[in-house]
Formats: sequence, C-alpha cells, structure tokens
Amino acid sequence: MKRIICFVRPHRLELIKTAIASLDITGLSVAEVRGTGNSPESAPWGAVAGVAPLPIRSRLEVVVRDEQVEPVIEAILANGRTGETNDGKIFVEEIVDAIRIRTQERGDSAV
Repeated sequence: MKRIICFVRPHRLELIKTAIASLDITGLSVAEVRGTGNSPESAPWGAVAGVAPLPIRSRLEVVVRDEQVEPVIEAILANGRTGETNDGKIFVEEIVDAIRIRTQERGDSAV
C-alpha cells in the first residue's frame, strides 16, 4: 500500500477528485493549506518586504493498493497541471498496514 499526498492549486481540485473517483477510488482526504515550495510566488502588491507569501493550496491524501499508484499519479498530473510554476508536488509514501476499526480488517482489504 502507498499513500499519495499532493499539493495542488485549489481551482484544479474538483477535476483531480473527479479523475480519482473515476478510477473507483472513494477514500480520500482534502484540506486547505498554506505554503510554498522551491519557487515561491512573488509577493503581491502591498506585501510587507521580507515576508514570504504563503499561497493557499489544496492538500489531497489517498491510500491505495500498489497497482493503483501509477493511475492515480497520472490522474493528478493530467488534471492538476497548468504548465505554470507552482503547479504543486506529489509525494508517495509506503504504508506498512491499515486497519478498519469497525471490522478489524487489515491490509489492502481495509483500504
């Protein structure tokens, strides 16, 4: 199992969620976050000098079986990319185990 975490532009979130749902993946989490990556956005007019702007981004997390990783990444890339700087990042992490509390199922079946 893998956890895919991505930071994307908020206006691309609905497209990405729809693309992931079309892969028959239903469990995901979304949060609004602020932050900057390797190429920070330029300060907006009237910003305080020396203070880094932290633009709003959407953070999406989904845990999937190993064979679903590449289709999910492709869905995020196809629907999240604008071709401009600050399109976002995707991270993939190994998940050791998952347990469904209600049924006590473990592993892939708990996802």
